[in-house]
Order: sequence, then C-alpha cells, then structure tokens
Amino acid sequence: MLTRLSLLALLAALAATATAAPIDRQAVVSRNDPQLKAMDPMAPLSVGNGRFAFTADVTGLQTFADHYWKNGTATETQARWSWHENANPNGYKLADANRDFTAHGQTLGYPTNQGSPAGQWLRENPHTQPLPRVGFVMKGADARALVPADVTAVDQRLDLWKGELRSRSTLLGAPLAVTSAASPDSDTVALRIQSPLLASGRLAVRIALPVGYDLTVKHNPPLDWSRPESHRTNVLAQSGRQLVVEHLRDASRYAMTVTSAAPLTIARPETHAFVIAPVRGDTLDVTLSFVQKGSAPGERSGHVFAASAKHWQRYWQSGAAVDFAGSTDPRARELERRVVLSQYLAGIQLGDTLPAQESGLTTATWYGKHHTEMVWWHTAHFALWGRPEYTARTLGWFQTILPQARAVAAERGLQGARWMKMTGPYGRESPGGNPLIVWNQPHPIHLAELLYRADPSRATLERYRELVMASAQAMASMLHWEEARQRYVLGPPLWIAQEIYDQSTSMNPTYELSYWARGLEIAQQWRERLGLPRDADWEHKRTHLSELPQKDGKYVAVESHPDTWDNVASRHDHPSFLMALGQLPGDGVDRAVMRNTLDAVLKDWDWATKIWGWDYPMIAMTAARLDAPELAVDVLLKADGPNNGYTAAGHNPNTGLPVYLPGNGALLAAVAMMAGGWDGAPDVPAPGFPKNGKWVVKAEGFKRLP
Repeated sequence: MLTRLSLLALLAALAATATAAPIDRQAVVSRNDPQLKAMDPMAPLSVGNGRFAFTADVTGLQTFADHYWKNGTATETQARWSWHENANPNGYKLADANRDFTAHGQTLGYPTNQGSPAGQWLRENPHTQPLPRVGFVMKGADARALVPADVTAVDQRLDLWKGELRSRSTLLGAPLAVTSAASPDSDTVALRIQSPLLASGRLAVRIALPVGYDLTVKHNPPLDWSRPESHRTNVLAQSGRQLVVEHLRDASRYAMTVTSAAPLTIARPETHAFVIAPVRGDTLDVTLSFVQKGSAPGERSGHVFAASAKHWQRYWQSGAAVDFAGSTDPRARELERRVVLSQYLAGIQLGDTLPAQESGLTTATWYGKHHTEMVWWHTAHFALWGRPEYTARTLGWFQTILPQARAVAAERGLQGARWMKMTGPYGRESPGGNPLIVWNQPHPIHLAELLYRADPSRATLERYRELVMASAQAMASMLHWEEARQRYVLGPPLWIAQEIYDQSTSMNPTYELSYWARGLEIAQQWRERLGLPRDADWEHKRTHLSELPQKDGKYVAVESHPDTWDNVASRHDHPSFLMALGQLPGDGVDRAVMRNTLDAVLKDWDWATKIWGWDYPMIAMTAARLDAPELAVDVLLKADGPNNGYTAAGHNPNTGLPVYLPGNGALLAAVAMMAGGWDGAPDVPAPGFPKNGKWVVKAEGFKRLP
C-alpha cells in the first residue's frame, strides 16, 4: 500500500519523466502549417533552400504577381547569387561620394553623399537580378488575361515538415492542383500541376524573363518588362521534354533548364517568354533549375520532392525545439506559430554564404544589398537553436571579404579590418549614412564566440582566429584617448544604432560602448585560448573605456546628446541602449539603472510611429536579463505597437517593407534566450518565461546566450 510520501515521490518521478520526454517535433511543426482559404496578397507562400526561393500566389504559381505586388508582397523567383551592374561610363568610385569629417585632430572622407550622381550610382549598383516569373495563362479562342476573380475555392497549405506547398483551387470553373518544392541541393523548383484545363488545351504555363527591377522603386520594386532590346534570351537546347535557355544582360548571366516528365509543347510568343503545356493529358510535371554559370542539369521532380522532404525532416529534428502546448495564456498559441514559421523562413531565406538582404529572397530592398549590422539578427539565432552550420556559412562571407575590410581600415587610418555596412557580394561600401555605423564591427567576434560555444575546439579557434583578431584591431584603433578625463572615447564621427543623431558630433553611445568592451574581452579570451598573452593595448583601452552615459538614473542613447528623456523627439526609432543588457551581458551596466531605463522605455517611448520589428524581441531580451519575464512576454507580443504583426506566411512586415526578416531573426534569438537561458540565468527551466502557471514551456537543445 502506497504511503502519502511514496505517492508524492511517485508523482514527482512521473512528472520528471514527463518533463524529460522529448518534444513531438512533427506535431509542433505541423499544427502550425500555414493554410489559406482565400487570396491574401500579404501572405504569399514560398519554398526554398537559403540561396534560392520560389514564392507563389494561391494558384501555386505567380499568376497574379502584379496584383500581389500592388496590394502586398511580390511573388518572385530569386537566387542570392544573381546580380547585375549597370554601365559606369563616368567611372564613379567610392571616394567620389566622400564628405569630409573632422574630429580628434584629423580630417577623413567618408562616402556619405548618397544624393550625388556618384552616390546614387554606387548605391544602386550592383543590384539583384530577378529570375523568371512563372504563371498560368489561358489558351484558345477565348483566351484573355486571368484575373483574381477567376479563382475560387482556395485551399492552399504549406507542409512545413516536408517543405512542400500544396495549392488547390477552382480556376475558370475547373479544379486546379499544384504541388511545389525546392531542392536543397540545387537551385531547382519542382512543379506538379493537374487540371482538366491542361487536357482541354485552355491552360498553359508562361515563363517570362524580365530585364530586371524598376530601380526607381527602392523597396519591393516591380519587375521591369521594358526595353526588351537591352537583354538577351538564347535557347541553348530544346527537345520534347527539355528546354535550356540563358539570359544575358550586360556582364550578368544565368541559365534555366526546364525538364518535364512527359512530352511538352513549347512555344515562344515573345522574345523573353516561353509557354509550355503537356502534349496530352491533364498533368504537367516539370522542374525549373537555375545556375549562374554553365547549364543546369535536368532534375526529376520526384527526386526534388523526396530530397525536400528528407531535408526538412532533418532540419526540424536537428538543434532545438520549443513546445507551448498546455499554456493557458491566450498569447502562447500565436507565439508558437510565429516561432515555427520564423524557423522555416530562416531556413529558406537566411544562412547563405552571402548575407541576406532584409527581405531575404522574397522581394528586393535596398537594391538587394545586405546590412552587416543585421547579420547578428539574421544568423545568431541559428547557433542558439543548435544549428551553427548556418551561422558559419554567413560568417564565411566575412572571411572571404577580409582583404576589402582591411583596405577600408587602412583608408580610414585604422588597423585591422573595418567592416562595411551596406554592401553587395563584392564587399564595396554603399554611400549614405552607412559608413559611420559602428555596431556592425564587433558582430564577427560575437558570432565567432557563438560558434566556439557550439564547438569549443582548437579547430574553431584557428578557423576564425584572423577574423576575430582583425576585427578587434580595428575596434581598438577606433578609440581615442581623452587626456582631460583619462578615458577612451568612441566617435565622433559615428552613427549610432538609434539612427536619429548627428553623425559628425555623436560620441560615446551606450550600446556601442558596452559592445566594444564585450568584443575586446572576447578577443582577449581567444588569445588566451590560443596560448597567447592578452594584448596590452586592447586591455588598456577596454579597462579605460568611457562609462556608459546616464542622466537622472537612466541610460541615455549617446553621451554627446544626452536628451533621450528630456526631448520627446529623441524617443523614437530603436531604443538601442537597452541592448547593452539583453543582446549583450552588460559590460559596464548598472542593473538598477538599466531597470529604470527599461521602465522608462515601456512608459514613454514613441510606440505609435517609428519602431521596428526587431525592437520588440530586443527589448524582451533586456527584460529577461532583468528577471522580468512577464514584461519580456508582454513586449514580445505587444499588440498595440506598429510593426509587430506577423502575416499568415510568418513574415513580419514593417512600414514600407512587406517582408522584414530582422524581426523574425530577433524573435528567434529572444525565444532561444528566454527558453534556453543565458550566462548567469536562474537555474530553472525556461528562465525567461513567467512562472505564473499560465505558461507551460517545454524546451530542448538550446545553447545559452553569452
């Protein structure tokens, strides 16, 4: 007979066993499959592999691309390797966009004049080159342009576990089914299309190759179909089941191979368009493969579907997972949806060897260029979620571009490597305020440390040794000694992460000072791990950095303009000073002052106009480190602020940007921290979530945030 104590012990043991049971990952993932029952231009769904993506409307293709673009998000085919550069007859070079800044007894030119002819050309070039648009067209005597009203009975579902998009609808009164997937191994999309309209000859698929983007539109630009004479589409090979073409525009090129499982009819009604249909039957089973050089080998659709399913099952079963089932807080269901969809979007949009633009592979922003300060938000979460190989791919770009970064440092009188802010595949800086942003500089060091945490080996140290040391060298040489106060200062000139202050006079921003201390300390730890002594110069600078600026018991954004809490106009954009204790562990931070600062942000910040999607998770990270998990959840899921919504596809649109991946990446970083912990976190499960009985958080596989 069980005694009361033995019964309690048994119940405790059963509870521990239940807690230790692995998460049913397929159940968590599959219950968050996006499903659309109507056309939603803000939520097109995509398949991809991180360097290539195909985004579809409810027909499963890009039939209503113009409608989606005008009313929400573009539906495009993109590859991260596809770029184009306009001619440069004036021979513009970066120095032509320079503006002189004088500080600390020296005058240096920085390419901040983006409004000049040179600056505009250098910002626009190079720019991403979109791949073809693929959509349905009518054939026959009654052929006309298809319109959204032609589609009814929509049932579109993205099977996240397989990476397979299934689109079912009624088109022109007849059933239509399209299944698509992207190969993880090549830049290929498989399309399996079934409809009696194919058998009757009323429907076909049109593949159209644009000249590029309309560069007069900065974000989410339309495809440019003008000037057909300015580019070439050549047929390299054609047979009954295959079409191989190349697209040439100036020095840019890509090739496309269309492969069918059954005989095709292939027509070319326009110079840059092809129309394909099955010779007989109601099924069109094709793959479209793309390469930058040479010709893509033909892929079998069955192989692509099988490879996609295997890849995504492996993706979901690797690394970390979190399950909110059992939570009674009504927001838990939405948080789980956002987390799962953000992981999928990260897998198809981020983690390439070339850092992603902020809109990934869905649409174009900033001419396709990436912003290196966003690299942390885009890739740190992979390492925290136990998928460090994705972080490593992107960090590899920094290694490749290291010679260019060393040259930038030398031009600005610095040692080591100075990282460019807004850049394309070749590492050239883009004019604007960009060259004066500095919070990108410690990112390679911090990301390398995350990779070392994942694999604390000599091999990791050697692999990223030069990257860490060169980044730290530049950081140290960017500091200036202020004799009167016996301290080192950062700036001017600089542009702090809260991008509202004067660049020519800004000095000692709170977040950046703390990041300088952390970056130099990590670099010193790497020297010790490598058997080297601490660098004396770095140590003197690290230990004599200016104190983090504060006023009236709260941190301010920047010492040179300490008006954060005196001037309402200074309380918008990113409250970046919170990152000193949140994303970072708090070098130089007084926790009581930071708590006052957090409370002031929550109370007095401008939450109604310009605040960005990544700000919400960033603030939640600060709340978590301050042992305020209720606040962390409240701000993470804040519903009454702009730019904190997530579409049915999982995207986090921001003002003027229908797709904004820093929001997704920051969400994943914050949840990893809240569920998996951080250095010095309370020794309890999911330390960043409330212990109020409303949250049941089951987490496994996370790495702690340093």
